[in-house]
Amino acid sequence: MKTIRRVLVSTALALAAVVAAIVVLCGVLDAGYLHGPFIRSLTAHSGRKIQIESVETHLLSSHPRVTAEHVIIGNPSWTPPGVTAEIDKIGLAFQLPGFGHSFKLQRLEMDGATLHLIRDATGHANWQQTDPDRGPQADLPLIRSLSIHGARVVLDDALRRLQFNGTVSAEDMQGTGAMPPLRIEAAGELNGKAATVEITGDPLAAASREHPYGFVFAEQSSGSRLSGSGSLMRAFDFDAIDAEFAGAGEDLLDLYLLTGVNLINTGRYRLSGKVVRRGTHTNFSQLTVTSGQSDIQATVAIDSTGGRAKFAAEFESTLIRTADLGLRAAGREHDPEAGKLLLSNVMLNPGALRRGDWVVQFRAHRVDVGRVPLHEVSAKVTIEQGVVVVAPLLADLFGGKVWAHLKLDARTDNPVSDVDIKLAGAQLGEFDHKEGAPPPAEGALQARVSVKGQGRSIHQVAASADGTVTVVVTHGTIRSSLAELVGIDLRALGLMLAKDKQETGIRCIVAGFQAHDGTLNAQSLVLDTDPVLITGEGQLHLDSESLDFALRGHPKSLRLFRLRTPVLLRGTLVHPAIAVQVRNAAAQTAAAVALSAVLTPLAGVLAFVDPGLAKDADCASLQAQVTASAR
Repeated sequence: MKTIRRVLVSTALALAAVVAAIVVLCGVLDAGYLHGPFIRSLTAHSGRKIQIESVETHLLSSHPRVTAEHVIIGNPSWTPPGVTAEIDKIGLAFQLPGFGHSFKLQRLEMDGATLHLIRDATGHANWQQTDPDRGPQADLPLIRSLSIHGARVVLDDALRRLQFNGTVSAEDMQGTGAMPPLRIEAAGELNGKAATVEITGDPLAAASREHPYGFVFAEQSSGSRLSGSGSLMRAFDFDAIDAEFAGAGEDLLDLYLLTGVNLINTGRYRLSGKVVRRGTHTNFSQLTVTSGQSDIQATVAIDSTGGRAKFAAEFESTLIRTADLGLRAAGREHDPEAGKLLLSNVMLNPGALRRGDWVVQFRAHRVDVGRVPLHEVSAKVTIEQGVVVVAPLLADLFGGKVWAHLKLDARTDNPVSDVDIKLAGAQLGEFDHKEGAPPPAEGALQARVSVKGQGRSIHQVAASADGTVTVVVTHGTIRSSLAELVGIDLRALGLMLAKDKQETGIRCIVAGFQAHDGTLNAQSLVLDTDPVLITGEGQLHLDSESLDFALRGHPKSLRLFRLRTPVLLRGTLVHPAIAVQVRNAAAQTAAAVALSAVLTPLAGVLAFVDPGLAKDADCASLQAQVTASAR
């Protein structure tokens, strides 16, 4: 609506200037002579086709008046052919130049007007007075009194992707005082949503090029409200503005309709800030946005001197939660599977990334990605011609350090991402577990993710990823019951039933995955503990985030009874599930029961011996292999 405010006021004043020139010169003879030749001359000079059915002038007065009926003003030469304005009746009163003052428009009255306003993606608009490719726009004339009744406005703004169809009225309420304020009201549909605007400005009678012109405004559309106050440094000069504003609504994305700024989906939000504009330079300061538990403070500087906007921004936050962002947070998620995903499906807008170039500094005390908390996050982000580079991104995660280099090529509507993430020193003991309970495992973890994928969200990139993922733990401890469980023996069962918290040593954990088309295939999967060597195989399907792994335990000492069957890891990343492969286990259990009947007298001294005992894994060799595959 900021765009619409400027467009409406600029258009009205520009049209007034055109019509004023027409009627003043047409009234030279005050009898209607030479109207045709003059209008043809004015059409050639202005680059617009102009038609006037009749003109009535009263020039022999200290305040000359002119009334024109059935006026049609065409589009300028820098836009496609068409009509800018159709006006049933327009009246103007003038103040002739004299000592201490220049020629002024004393009053403008407009009835039965329809404005067809267009702007293309390059910024060429039919409400502009001169061709924007030939330099800045000329100053709009000062008007001392204004009356526009129910003008129909149809706006198609390709640059801001805004469409408005509604009515606009403006009145400085003559008769209510010597210097009544200006009131502008607009109502209609903005991009298919109901919208209203109210502006109250300083009295036009006191407007001056030498003093600021103050105003207050209130706008509403699609559940969002924006209000504020400010001033033009010079009356009707929109290149110099100071203002402060506040807004609130159901979804931050809807604020685009009121501001023309591309944002993201959120839940209920509040924002406030200040803006200063000087020509092609605009600065936003003290920007504060909150939604749910998330907050952002920012400053943004915009330079549009070269025709392509350049942005420099700094963002800071105490807490950002991905749960507060996206369609689900806004209550607009219609995919029943969305809540079952761990990886965020918040969508980027590639087109928005191509509209300008950015340099961004970002800092946050905490960022919660699902249930994973990142601390002391910092990043430098650059966007140039639709290519986004995050280098580096730094954060603390579970007591370790994250380093990441991300590249997103958004020059097409299906962006390509190149992701390289390293994690060093993360503590297993700090991973999510029941509050108050000891962690199931401890140790320092190192990991690397090096993948490429396509898509507009983290989940889409993962679902198409090609590359490698490696995880290594060199030393640590694990609860004995968990280590023994994979061996499926009586000792493990006893430890689990007794809720034994005894720990055993981890010699190493080595996992190497090859990613292809969104599926992670385990190339190496080894957990070597003091009592058991655990190996595995399987896949993680990132599209559905489903797990399909089989883990086998190989005890390093004799066991009374062990089922040689794998433990299955199924379910999803959000809801993993553990099961036993029943097919072979049933036969083994039956044999064990029969054997136990024969060996019961010796059960205390004999063991059901597994043919062959596991040896320690070659940890150094495995680590070297997965590290090499990740390079």
